[in-house]
Amino acid sequence: MISFEKLRLDNPVFVYKSYAIEETEDFVNISYKFSFPNLADFSPSWNFPKDKNFSVKNDSVFERLAFSLGMAEAVSYWKACCSPEFHVECGELDDNQINWWKKLYFLGLGEFFYVNNINTDIDSFMNIVSSAKFVCSDIPERKALNGCLVPVGGGKDSALTLETLKNAGMNCKCYAINKRNSITATVTAAGLSENDLITAKRNFDRSLVEFNKKGYLNGHTPFSAIVAFSAEITAYLNRLKYIVLSNEDSANESTVAGENVNHQYSKSFEFERDFHEYEQEYLKTGIYYFSFLRPLSEFQIAKMFVSHGKYLPIFRSCNLGSKVSPDIWCGDCPKCLFVNLILSPFVPLDELKDIFGKDMLNDVKMLRYFIELIGKSSHKPFECVGSIDEVNLAVSLAIRKLEEKGQNLPLLFEEYMRTGLYQPETLDERNNSCCKAFNNFNLLPDEFKNILTKETERLL
Repeated sequence: MISFEKLRLDNPVFVYKSYAIEETEDFVNISYKFSFPNLADFSPSWNFPKDKNFSVKNDSVFERLAFSLGMAEAVSYWKACCSPEFHVECGELDDNQINWWKKLYFLGLGEFFYVNNINTDIDSFMNIVSSAKFVCSDIPERKALNGCLVPVGGGKDSALTLETLKNAGMNCKCYAINKRNSITATVTAAGLSENDLITAKRNFDRSLVEFNKKGYLNGHTPFSAIVAFSAEITAYLNRLKYIVLSNEDSANESTVAGENVNHQYSKSFEFERDFHEYEQEYLKTGIYYFSFLRPLSEFQIAKMFVSHGKYLPIFRSCNLGSKVSPDIWCGDCPKCLFVNLILSPFVPLDELKDIFGKDMLNDVKMLRYFIELIGKSSHKPFECVGSIDEVNLAVSLAIRKLEEKGQNLPLLFEEYMRTGLYQPETLDERNNSCCKAFNNFNLLPDEFKNILTKETERLL
């Protein structure tokens, strides 16, 4: 791999050159141009479905949305060389916006910097220069906003959000990026039709992969920020009032002990609040962005989710498995193991084996990930997983249940008993405390807070 210092020296400037909007009767296409001068050009694009009666022609709000999605996309390409200068040639950014984007890039790339042993700080890692202004145009008169857009990824969290809102009588449309089988199955299981699923197509410039093979830097990026800005466009094109995420309280925990490195930064409440404020100040669509499950932990969500058994055979949230068709649980990664563990107090182990297609709790290859998940390592797995405390709670409850039934413990649970973490004398207290928890650092409108409160009281 080429060193961080050499890449920055050889490629001192990254350029966000342009974006172009093309509109047809049924779609809006947005194409982008990014460049390392004298090295490479990148041309990703997006395709968004729209109502035939809706047009974005001469719409300055949509111009800002399209430009902003490009700023979120750009980080995936900038990180290949980490150029110290980031030049924006196609849109206006004031000082506050520049600081906003620098914060997103720096914290959203925390894992990238950590894994690649890059020692930098928020002041010196990048200088953003904006050299163009938006061409102001009239904002067309629009109909009033109404209804919810629920991003659905095929996992348990978005399924629980969708099921709860639909049962409460909320008008919901679903949003997906590059539709997968588990997403369609979730929408159908919720009692909605495929017409209720709005799918945007993201066309990633695959030439970046070839650069990575040559030694240019690669690693995790804040993808949920891309979800946020693309969902904002989708909600705008469909006149939907709320973007209802399914990010939970557990996403706020740092992945690396004692450091501000969070694999899930763009799912954290800090980013949610920052995006909400950015939307109000600079995008000004009137759309309200928030996470419905923010007050709850992964443990609470898992317990509520299993009460809706129709989703158990169809939900998927394995990143590796999502790359094959149909999407599967790979059964070999820390994300699969985490979901297995968090469900283990509520789903019989034989049923878990059927869901994941293998007996992960008796797989010796899972020991390394297990140690990381229970907090016996310097960091959690670099995946979207819950907090250490709730993993320990879930494992302890599952062990007690097996012991009460006189059943043998699987290999990973036997290992757990040797760690000294199993403390049955405090288990009921910890369980009750977790089930009753409701984090008030959230952006839920009162109507949604009431819905979630009633559902948690009913199921927990």
